[in-house]
Amino acid sequence: MQHHYATIGGGSQIRRHTERQARALEAELRNRGLEARCFVAMRYWHPFTQEAIDRLQAANCDEVVLLPLYPQHSSTTAGSSLNEWRRLFRGDVPVHCAGSFYRNTMYLDAVIEKVNEALARFPEPQRPEIVFSAHSIPMSVIEKGDPYQRQIEETVRLLAERGGWSNPHRLCYQSKVGASRWLQPSLHQTIRQLATERVREMCVVPVAFVSDHVETLGEIDHEAREQAHRLGFTQFEMSAGLNDSPKFIHALGQIVLDALGQAADNLIPISVAGKFAQPEYSAAAGLD
Repeated sequence: MQHHYATIGGGSQIRRHTERQARALEAELRNRGLEARCFVAMRYWHPFTQEAIDRLQAANCDEVVLLPLYPQHSSTTAGSSLNEWRRLFRGDVPVHCAGSFYRNTMYLDAVIEKVNEALARFPEPQRPEIVFSAHSIPMSVIEKGDPYQRQIEETVRLLAERGGWSNPHRLCYQSKVGASRWLQPSLHQTIRQLATERVREMCVVPVAFVSDHVETLGEIDHEAREQAHRLGFTQFEMSAGLNDSPKFIHALGQIVLDALGQAADNLIPISVAGKFAQPEYSAAAGLD
């Protein structure tokens, strides 16, 4: 992991991207007639959940909306972040929670926009293999009924249908930790398989992340790119993270409104960021 951080400048960019998402979401909600403020918190690094709670309580909010920044739900990611909130939060204000948003059409359109930008860098955009890559999780979690794998597979299906690409595509997983069984195939296995099939152009699409960070910039855009070139690929592209793309921020605004039943007068969303097994990110929100 230290090697991955070194390849992207020595540290993660996720805090900066999440702060920008928070500011953009404030503006989006304000444009919709809501007085909005957003606070960022991370699951495994500053600002921690407790820091976000302290800032929220100092703002004298009347309601809270929790907004996990994970498109798909897993007990290892959004579930862990929400459990941390419940463990620490002591207050009598109403708390609303936004669920997984991988089916949200505005979110899907935001991803499709980034994929199309990446495909446009190929001489023939319809030719490269599209490889959707999601963060892997242990099979023991899936076997207990966690919905993550099913939701990832549905995300890929929805993107392929809505994107209308004629390109061949497949799904793989990345970021495995430890020796236990995790979701397969891995990104590295997939690249090797594509090479044996004599595929020479590929476009990797991160589908479980909403920001560029070490697992996209380091694992995909650096490490996987190097592997592909060693195996004879002539072009390797990665679709950029959603970050503060206007389409994505518009989607987040609607997701917050849906969580409130669109009944809010003054909203203070808290983007509480947190990420499985790394000092990175998740999300939350509140009401004045």
